[in-house]
Amino acid sequence: MVSMAIMERPETPAATAADVERLVSPVNSHTEWDPLEEIIVGRLEGATIPSDHPVVSCNVPPWAGRLQGLAAGFRYPRVLVEQAQQEIDGFVALLESLGVTVRRPDVVDHRRRFATPDWSSRGFCNTCPRDSMLVIGDEIIETPMAWPCRYFETHSYRPLLKDYFRRGARWTAAPRPQLTDELFDPDFQVPKDGEPMRYILTEFEPVFDAADFVRAGRDLFVTRSNVTNRMGIDWLRRHLGQGYRIHEIESRCRTPMHIDTTFVLLAPGKVLVNPEYVDVDRLPGILSSWDVLVAPEPDPIDETLLKVTSMCGQWLSMNVLMIDERRVIAERHHTGMLRALEKWGFEPIPCDLLHYAPFGGSFHCATLDVRRRGSLESYFD
Repeated sequence: MVSMAIMERPETPAATAADVERLVSPVNSHTEWDPLEEIIVGRLEGATIPSDHPVVSCNVPPWAGRLQGLAAGFRYPRVLVEQAQQEIDGFVALLESLGVTVRRPDVVDHRRRFATPDWSSRGFCNTCPRDSMLVIGDEIIETPMAWPCRYFETHSYRPLLKDYFRRGARWTAAPRPQLTDELFDPDFQVPKDGEPMRYILTEFEPVFDAADFVRAGRDLFVTRSNVTNRMGIDWLRRHLGQGYRIHEIESRCRTPMHIDTTFVLLAPGKVLVNPEYVDVDRLPGILSSWDVLVAPEPDPIDETLLKVTSMCGQWLSMNVLMIDERRVIAERHHTGMLRALEKWGFEPIPCDLLHYAPFGGSFHCATLDVRRRGSLESYFD
């Protein structure tokens, strides 16, 4: 009887070429600055301290690495979650007041253990959609991340991804990495100042975080890091094809991870750089006609608990979100950055997100801009 019922069920008609042609993708984002219309904001619910692994501990400040190793797999303390939750709620309300549609991932229990044939881990959190997905035009690319605890992180975004796909977006997943020991250098040590740069990743397979890339139309900029290897950059370069160019930004950071506290595209012709990490004389030649704005020294953070638990360096003051070519959301605490942005002709919108740092970032990290009003252009000769 069950078999007959299945056989008799009417089939859903397949989409015709004309149907596909009529779809207008809800996903459209080519730059970091076109007018923002829709965005995904991460969640704190279910956040779990990442499982212990060398690729995790080498990427966070030493004190945070030691604490993380002891507490791996446990829930974040309530005192950290509650402060960050209040701030992320305020950030979402601000975005909505600016006319931006905000989407959120599903709530996930990240303490649940999962496994592949080679290893097992607990999860982390879905606070930073910028890491696991890269939007290029009307395409969302799920990235092959190097942290084992983030292996299934995009599953919490799948309802959104399926909705975007049904409405016309392109949806791609980069090759899922094995993350076996061959990917990680067993003898890795963080290079000291003056030593040649080295990374924990080998070239065993392509891995990259989307947050190591920023977009300026047909040109993307990337930093090689402890979560993005040469093979990962090459995979994306070949996937995008000849219509795009990818330029590498050399970083002097000894523990590089994510470009958005190193090199930040603000508007056509304007880029913000970290004076500690970037030698402006060694920037790619195509930036020669652009204004290179040097970030001011971050305001000090006196809160002891925040300094101990932050997974990010002091330059999180650069982690801003452009609403359009002039308006920019920036951390209220970092008054030096707010004044600098105003001096450079922008309209900074102060907001609180300082206590999001223990979960991986600030405004740019905590978001994924899905739709910006604009078209694919070249901003360089």
